Amino acid sequence: MTAAFTRTIRKAVLALTIATTLGAMASTQTFAYSAEAQQQCTGDAFRLCSSEIPNIPKITACMFKNRASLSPGCRAVMDKDLAAQKTRKVSAAD
Repeated sequence: MTAAFTRTIRKAVLALTIATTLGAMASTQTFAYSAEAQQQCTGDAFRLCSSEIPNIPKITACMFKNRASLSPGCRAVMDKDLAAQKTRKVSAAD
């Protein structure tokens, strides 16, 4: 295999892992997955947490640990989704 092909395969695997991570975050209700979240946060996940791939819980923890280093768009999406989750939990408790 050529180096370019290997890099392409690695990027594809990383992209799938990030998508899976964001989906798992939603299923554990840690972070609500949305198309907007994927668009805004995939780059941050690669940049900040690629060393944690493929361990989904570690990637999730890494994203929250590095919250201050997230891009403004990713942080805004996370804040919005987390606020919506908290509102749903409070409403469900009533």
